[in-house]
Amino acid sequence: MDRALLIIVVISVLGPVLGSLIGVIKKPSERFMYNMLAFAGGVMLAISFLELIPESIKLSSIYISILGIAIGAGFMYGVDRLIPHIHPELCKQEQGKKLKVTAIYLIAGIFLHNFPEGMAIALGSVSGINISIAIALAIAIHNIPEGICTSAPYYHTTNKRLKSFLVSSSTAVPILAGFLIASWLYQYISNTAIGLIVSATAGLMIYITADEIIPSSCCKMTDHKTIFSLIVGILFVILLGLL
Repeated sequence: MDRALLIIVVISVLGPVLGSLIGVIKKPSERFMYNMLAFAGGVMLAISFLELIPESIKLSSIYISILGIAIGAGFMYGVDRLIPHIHPELCKQEQGKKLKVTAIYLIAGIFLHNFPEGMAIALGSVSGINISIAIALAIAIHNIPEGICTSAPYYHTTNKRLKSFLVSSSTAVPILAGFLIASWLYQYISNTAIGLIVSATAGLMIYITADEIIPSSCCKMTDHKTIFSLIVGILFVILLGLL
């Protein structure tokens, strides 16, 4: 495996691990978490519209790109319907479940969310290392609050710090699995198929940003200052493209 891509996947895996560690020690301030989420949302939107969709069109066609976006968004919607999870803004349960059951649902949901995120990181092997850097950073930042909101309630109900940390950190496994499978797959499939996967990745990232990240980062910040963190995330991707 290329050393640069290895470093990138380590960065992305650190997101749930670091978040899980924070969750069993001390939760950071809400303002910090909201701004962190908004920055990640800006990166994801910019990567999707400025990098992934144009790359998909170049590799395949506009129609394949449209199809991929619909597939990616539809897949994430299906995951949300199949396994409801806690949005990380408040670390609250949504479905009226007991806290321990809700924590388990959340962990299972994040497992399904993280596999395609790992595949997204591997896009650097066909689309350029800068894209992977930005995606890995956004995913890592996005996964820190999720890690906090999986380990904290599980620790609260079991009172087992190490077990809670390990169970929550295990959500990093599908990221690694998705990365390794996609890195291998991209070597053997056609450009049209890669274009479809690239646009599907854009679709799922747009869905995650619109459904979860932006509402989460703005839900309690009445001063709307988190919008500037989102804009900084967009500018970060633009500047990264100059390197």
